[in-house]
Amino acid sequence: MGRKKPDESGMETLSGIDGAFLNLESAATPMHVGSLHLFETPAGYKGDFFASVRRMMESRMVPVLRRRLAALPLQLANPVWVQDEIDLDHHIRRVRLPKPGSWAQLEALVADLHAELLDRSRPLWMLYVLEGLATGEKAYYFKIHHAMLDGEAGVALAGALFDTSPDTAPAPKRRARSVSTAAAKPGTLALVAAAFRHDAAQYVKLVRELPGVVRILTGIVSSSSGRARGKAGTEHAADFGELKRSISFGPRTAFNVAITPERGFATAAVPRAELKAIAAANEATVNDVVLALCSGALRRYLKRNASLPRKSLIASMPISLREQGNTEMRTQATLSLVSLASNVADPLKRLRAIRDSAGATKAVARQAKSVIPTDIPLIGVPWLLGALASLYGRRGVVDALPVLANVLVSNVPGPPVPLYVGGLRMSGYWPLSIVEHGVGLNITLMSYAGSLCLGFVVARCAVPDARELADDFLDAFEELKQRMQKPPRVPLAPRAPRAPRKAAAKL
Repeated sequence: MGRKKPDESGMETLSGIDGAFLNLESAATPMHVGSLHLFETPAGYKGDFFASVRRMMESRMVPVLRRRLAALPLQLANPVWVQDEIDLDHHIRRVRLPKPGSWAQLEALVADLHAELLDRSRPLWMLYVLEGLATGEKAYYFKIHHAMLDGEAGVALAGALFDTSPDTAPAPKRRARSVSTAAAKPGTLALVAAAFRHDAAQYVKLVRELPGVVRILTGIVSSSSGRARGKAGTEHAADFGELKRSISFGPRTAFNVAITPERGFATAAVPRAELKAIAAANEATVNDVVLALCSGALRRYLKRNASLPRKSLIASMPISLREQGNTEMRTQATLSLVSLASNVADPLKRLRAIRDSAGATKAVARQAKSVIPTDIPLIGVPWLLGALASLYGRRGVVDALPVLANVLVSNVPGPPVPLYVGGLRMSGYWPLSIVEHGVGLNITLMSYAGSLCLGFVVARCAVPDARELADDFLDAFEELKQRMQKPPRVPLAPRAPRAPRKAAAKL
């Protein structure tokens, strides 16, 4: 997929997928993602963390953060991006925690901020410096619309903003802005022309790639009968039998309801090295282990509420379509469905069942990756998507439709090295993502400097207390580690003849 560069007027067209995130947004379902960052402070720290954060953003204002939407009349097509000036007084704000400044209060505050829609008349991002933690640590919460970037692009953005050492790097020189990127509202004809050029190019691309689509799908079907399994999670051919066995409609649970705007949020973290060891011992991937732990957490939560279905839960999991080295700031992913084997009580057997299900799904996605579109034409469709989203949000509609997925789970590879702001080391990096009508629970994981940081985002009408699920995840992690430490069962050796009682007594 070609890179979307601004044209001479400074306009940049949205992809069809990014436009869908805009068109499906409502007051109950904001479509932005976010992250909570925690920073260590040395004893006697007297610095101004808010000022450090503002300097970082001002000196490293990358183009993606200057994007503003320019809408077409009557929602004829997706809006386009134009470059704009940034009002940092609006986009960067101080928020003080209520006393005593506990971690639970921090999570609750972030949940409330995550529930608020972004202002579409401005660039679609906000940063809140959170002050008043009882521990003296510093924190901030950042959110940005999913139409602007996906998880991996968000990691690339973090790499452009943060320092990789406590010694603050000199700020890059800001280049003079050209006339073509000046903040100016493009005319209606220019917007319509850009939209039609974009969609015409996508129609041509779809027609050209149709023979390749047929050829690849035929190859997948023909190879499915003889799947070759190599190392952990590296299937070389799609197994449709495994897909058929493991993926179907999910059971209805408390998570799968029409949701309201109120959000809950909780954090957790586990050592990534321990996850890798568990994965290696079971010929699985770290992502398989993560899914198994999510399944274990959901089993505990639903059993405690006396509502664990006999049928396995289904997770919707993004699969990246981004090529190696591609740091383009837009969504390049597709969704897949994976069985969580939540009807399997033994944690090791559950892990292996998930390994096979997820492996079959990834094999299909890998073989079809080149023909899965990351952009689609949407002329005349945006208003229809908005209407459908509003209809789907009605309780009766959600309850009547089958459950495609019970939970959203995403695992994003993050920075492997510690990051810094103003000389302070980032000690935690927790992601926040999107919940939707019918799926009121999202578990997103971000690897960071040897840890796996988990963000549990819930609609409070579906999950009243997100902390319960975070604790259940940690309990499932301990359960799996203990199960791994049990010695394997071996056949009993033939019993030796019993010695006489007197001889036994001497021994």
